[in-house]
Amino acid sequence: MTEILIHVPEGLSDRLDKALASLAPEEAALSRSRLSKLIAEGAVFGPSGQVTDGKAKALPGEYHIEIGEPEPLEAQPEDIPLSIAYEDDDLIVVDKPAGMVVHPAPGAPNGTLVNALLAHCADSLSGIGGAARPGIVHRIDKETSGLLVVAKSDRAHQGLAKQFADHSAHRRYLALAHGMLDPADARLRGLKGLVFEPGGVLRITTLLGRHPSDRQRQAVSFDRGRHAVTRARLIEGFGAPPSVMLVECRLETGRTHQIRVHMAHAGLGLIGDPVYGGARRPSVKALGAEAAAAITAFPRQALHAAELGFEHPVSGEKLNFTSPLPADMAALLDHLRGMTGAGSSLSEPGAS
Repeated sequence: MTEILIHVPEGLSDRLDKALASLAPEEAALSRSRLSKLIAEGAVFGPSGQVTDGKAKALPGEYHIEIGEPEPLEAQPEDIPLSIAYEDDDLIVVDKPAGMVVHPAPGAPNGTLVNALLAHCADSLSGIGGAARPGIVHRIDKETSGLLVVAKSDRAHQGLAKQFADHSAHRRYLALAHGMLDPADARLRGLKGLVFEPGGVLRITTLLGRHPSDRQRQAVSFDRGRHAVTRARLIEGFGAPPSVMLVECRLETGRTHQIRVHMAHAGLGLIGDPVYGGARRPSVKALGAEAAAAITAFPRQALHAAELGFEHPVSGEKLNFTSPLPADMAALLDHLRGMTGAGSSLSEPGAS
């Protein structure tokens, strides 16, 4: 039995299940639907005792949530090839291809990273939350490629979860995006939540939460949601004038869709992002017809988890891993360089 404590502050007017979902620690992996089930089961105790109605208004005070032992996982092992950057008895670092879902869901019951890990690691994976999930302590979106670490033991799971919760794990992404990250841009300087730091680094600080009308999307907010910080740095610009760019993004926090939502908030939506990229089309005048067509045809959000660093939760060793751009992003980058040249650039080892 695990007990989680959540403090609901004064002035929060949300219904209970929604309030607890927004305030729950990220490492607890408590979705709104999971909390609704726990409330209905009588596993949640508030300031006035046991609560069973998730639709009731949240009262200020302490809520205790009792979570039982994990249920058996329904996912089955599948012999799916994995690109493994590192593995030992406690953890495994995987370079995930674009198109692979991390965890089974109603729309993706198989062919996921979890299915592959169940086959590769057999019975040596840890579980947490409401079901026995193979050591998943962080995720990347289905169409995002790159590195993620998975725990193979409970002790590793706890140690890794803590590092992702306190933001001590290091994550660096590479993205191809519309627009130009320019410290002299008055529009960027005027947007709420944006500030330029030394070296031309754009710091984006907002709250992130569910979109009010589309539950599949996340949205920027300044009055509710979870604290989120992204730092973006221009690496290379393309076009005359530059209108698309290769950008480096570093996560201080790790919220759902964080980079994609933050970059869209700054008006710098990722190339190929069907959810947050908007209807923005590349400029034929600035880039040329062939480069513009290649950008328009890119089939996914151009985002890659290029670097992952953390302290080994058992040995204490500092570990750092890098992954080169996948073939599709590298090909688009080469195409942009060949068609337009760089409008503005900074050195980026391993960017191509």
